[in-house]
Amino acid sequence: MVMTRFFNRLLTLMLLVGCLLCPGHAGGSDIFSIDAYYKSFFVVYHPHDFKGVSILNDQPDIGVVNNLIRLNLTCDISETVTFKGSYNLIPRIRDNILSLQSMMSLNPSRHMYRCDDLNSRLYPSTGKAVGSFAVFQNLDRACLNIGTSIADFSIGRQSIAWGMAHVTNPTDIVAPYSYEELDTEDRVGVDGIRMRAPLGFMGELDAGILFGDDFDADKNAWFVRCKYYHTETDFSVIISGFRENLLLGFNAARSVGGAGFWLEGAHVLANNDGENDYLRLSTGFDYSFGDKIYGFIEYHYNGAGSGNSSNYRENVTSPAYTDGGVYLLGKHYLIPGVSYQLTPLITFSAEVLTNINDPSGYLTFQGEYNISENIYISAGAFLGIGERPDMTIDEFLVPKVMLNSEFGAYPDIYYTSFKVYF
Repeated sequence: MVMTRFFNRLLTLMLLVGCLLCPGHAGGSDIFSIDAYYKSFFVVYHPHDFKGVSILNDQPDIGVVNNLIRLNLTCDISETVTFKGSYNLIPRIRDNILSLQSMMSLNPSRHMYRCDDLNSRLYPSTGKAVGSFAVFQNLDRACLNIGTSIADFSIGRQSIAWGMAHVTNPTDIVAPYSYEELDTEDRVGVDGIRMRAPLGFMGELDAGILFGDDFDADKNAWFVRCKYYHTETDFSVIISGFRENLLLGFNAARSVGGAGFWLEGAHVLANNDGENDYLRLSTGFDYSFGDKIYGFIEYHYNGAGSGNSSNYRENVTSPAYTDGGVYLLGKHYLIPGVSYQLTPLITFSAEVLTNINDPSGYLTFQGEYNISENIYISAGAFLGIGERPDMTIDEFLVPKVMLNSEFGAYPDIYYTSFKVYF
């Protein structure tokens, strides 16, 4: 524990010292470079009524304002050694009644691979209740990159993600996003050591180990991934061990008749017991209809889920959900999407995540306007479509929820965003 905390504080100190030195070198230095951005999301959650208990109907809308200030630092220590760091400051304003965990989908990133971390809350201080205003922090990158003639090595907090599918990535178990995540620009940083070595033409060997809390072996992960190009197709295969589970995965992507095609799959041997093993697959096509319209369609098979909504709540205790980053509850999904570029500065997009078994869907649409260079505004919504959940109250006044569809239980989400890059 002492070693992990010392390691984390050392990375933090390196980042802050670099940021202090950077302004003195700005413009003419080849050693330091710094950039930043500011994002603000105003979000309104509209919970749906429950069937069966009128007292819980007409629930009020819930508002949240999430702000994010991110500072990125790059320091070229030598021709072969580079340090990269990123620090997030996150002021947040929310309704005091906010309690979304029961309404929202599972958070696949709730078990991050970090051996230690800063106290995420700056205000109010530890031990005090969190009110409507709070300030958080996140040391999201603190990584030393070393290049050699044989391979490149990354040591520290870094971004690691895999997969070729557009919406659901079966092989991405490190830090996946849920479908309704609004800010997906930067993956959550994880602690680890990674090696990447070239293999022939467009090939690569990628291997590493990721560290869980306090370097606990049961919370660590490792991976070996091989990427190669053959017959005009990009292939990759991966084997990964994580929290006593074993993943065997593959990816393939190529052009077919002017359209893009992808196939991604992963079979997970869960807890070495054979009872909770599962298979996930994603495949689809995308195509550009001229210069303005782009469309795609993806099918996803979730072997960890259930074809019957009455079993959804029981499944979430399985290793797929607790360890493997799975958050969808059903088995078969179809996800069509389209984007339209009205002008070079204005873009509209829409897609729907459809549970074929329920049936239910989560419809999302967004419009974005590039006001000027490096300044963007957007607005959009996520709409839950499907039969609403039932709720009953027993003789002990304990509520019991029965899901009749997956996305019928999701709240509607309306949002606006403002982004500035420096």
